[in-house]
Amino acid sequence: MKYNFDHIIDRHGTYSTQWDYIADRFGRNDILPFSISDTDFPVPQAVQTALSERMQHPIYGYTRWNHADYKNSIVNWFKQRDQATIDPAWICYSPSVVWSIGTLIRLKSQPGDAVATFTPMYDAFYGVIEQNERLLMPVRLAAADKGYQIDWDSLATVLAQPQVKLFLLTNPHNPTGKVFSKTELAHLVALAQQYHVFIISDDIHKDIVYGPVKYTPLTALTQTNIMLACSATKSFNTPGLGGAYLLLPDPKLRTAFMRELKQKNALSSASIFGITAQMACYSAAGAEYLDQLVPYLQANLQYVQTFLAQEIPKIHFTVPEGTYLAWLNVAQLNLTSDKLQAQLVNIGHVGIMPGATYGDSQYLRMNVACPRPKLEEGLRRLLKGVDA
Repeated sequence: MKYNFDHIIDRHGTYSTQWDYIADRFGRNDILPFSISDTDFPVPQAVQTALSERMQHPIYGYTRWNHADYKNSIVNWFKQRDQATIDPAWICYSPSVVWSIGTLIRLKSQPGDAVATFTPMYDAFYGVIEQNERLLMPVRLAAADKGYQIDWDSLATVLAQPQVKLFLLTNPHNPTGKVFSKTELAHLVALAQQYHVFIISDDIHKDIVYGPVKYTPLTALTQTNIMLACSATKSFNTPGLGGAYLLLPDPKLRTAFMRELKQKNALSSASIFGITAQMACYSAAGAEYLDQLVPYLQANLQYVQTFLAQEIPKIHFTVPEGTYLAWLNVAQLNLTSDKLQAQLVNIGHVGIMPGATYGDSQYLRMNVACPRPKLEEGLRRLLKGVDA
């Protein structure tokens, strides 16, 4: 099936966080949003068909996820897309990736312990670390012109601290879009094991990677002291249906997680529509959709790069290795984050997330997972706001 990602679908009136409640983030409703990381694309036709067929059965009772159809869809997806072997016994359902992370933080550390992570970082990590009464230990990634290189000496120094019990990774990285190489992951694993630090890897953007870079799941390097959390929701635009999964090779820790999921929180019965969508996404038809989506997103990012080089050269941008997030360096504009946001929102009428949200006020994070006409209009509004 051929998908037309240029087609614009009006999302207003659907209780959309990005469109219907944009004033919550930017203070007004009359702006064009490029904020929260869902997409403006329809789901694969296979997902729509699977959901429609399931809806023909008028009973939506308690639903089990722990079966071969669900697990094998994940096993086969990793095998076909990533040439990675996943043991189906590792797979656990979770209501969301961040819930998985919070649960593992509580299982593998105590209040007052520390969690290390690369910064800038996904904004939800701040809450899941701090609200669980853990300390944040940041390790700064280098800038884009240096390939977001890891300062291995700083990382080793942080991991060596006795209060650091976990390292929280995003791969591909949010917000920079860096895809960690197999060599980098192996070095990270070696350091973590040397200092007895458990690694939690959030790989929710794993299917949005631009060649020749290759995504490597952490489980391909070790099955010791790790957890990988993922979901089809980002790539296939199904977050409103709910549901995620995690790969947890340690059987004792898996038992402890299942106790949290089922006995302590009564969350083991999944959304029937989330499960149905997940399996449909991880199918041949889902792969066909993704094979068209990824080059479209890459072309969008390249369009941003060309536009900025021609129209706003003071904003520096390098096309990332993965994700549909443009991490824009606005330092040379010589505007405070608040001043720039005021101009973008009130003059440009465009909603682009301030980098301060992710730990660096010299950047903007722009979600480009949208039809090209919307992106073109958004960049014109960015230019208008900057030129004010």
